[in-house]
Amino acid sequence: MKDKALLSVAIITKDEEMNLPACLGSVAFAAQVVVVDSGSTDWTLRIAHDFGCDVFEEPWRGGFGAQKQFAIDQCRCPWIIVLDADERIPAATAAVIKRLTGIDPDDVRTQGSFLPAGGEAGPVVPEATAGFSFPRKNYFQGRWIRHAGWWPDRLVRLFRRGRGAMSPVAVHEGVEVNGIVAPLDVPIEHFTESDLSKILQKIDRYSSLGAKEAYAAGRRATIGGAMSRAGLTFFQDYVLRLGVLDGPQGLTLAVTDSVNKFFKYAKLSELGRKHDR
Repeated sequence: MKDKALLSVAIITKDEEMNLPACLGSVAFAAQVVVVDSGSTDWTLRIAHDFGCDVFEEPWRGGFGAQKQFAIDQCRCPWIIVLDADERIPAATAAVIKRLTGIDPDDVRTQGSFLPAGGEAGPVVPEATAGFSFPRKNYFQGRWIRHAGWWPDRLVRLFRRGRGAMSPVAVHEGVEVNGIVAPLDVPIEHFTESDLSKILQKIDRYSSLGAKEAYAAGRRATIGGAMSRAGLTFFQDYVLRLGVLDGPQGLTLAVTDSVNKFFKYAKLSELGRKHDR
């Protein structure tokens, strides 16, 4: 353990036996890996236990934000990074994180990129940095997706314990940090679901969560509005944001994004018809 980075990794899982081994292998340098599972029926739990993770079996808390916050609450190290099971920390990124977490958090001060890909520290300012963001390389069906807003897809993931928390939303959650967030130039890799049948299942789940959240916030929709939003989403992704340059994968992603948008607002319309009578 003395050679491990002073870092806790927070991961939530459900039936992630195909993704989890590579994810865990990429964070083997961390002193603690927390896996919070919400009912896996495959080998996910065995994989996590065999790797030496701190494993918690926790029923689904109604949304990704709440589930990931539970994982964060189990972390003990001075630094925490939040990962999905289908994400990886490349070797160059791991080297930067190890350097960062080897420094007393109160002494980390930065302006601009603290440690770019070359590894040299940036200029110093008199405020402690509370967190760091990463560009995320998203891969779909074997292709790095560079358009339609998929790159650089910058996300805050690494933060000082006690200075960061998940946004309390059911879907499209993110890390919120109390303090300065510095950008890093080294990426996280994301191998997004490529099986179309599973994508349809995710669309059903995510659109339901999004519709319920929107309804609770007082938003309403119509089927016509759902169709309009879907068409606009496809046009933005494929034409305006140049998804066409990502080949067949770009077309597939534009379609699935628009389908997700349609069902989110169609389900919101359905909720309104059921409950607003």
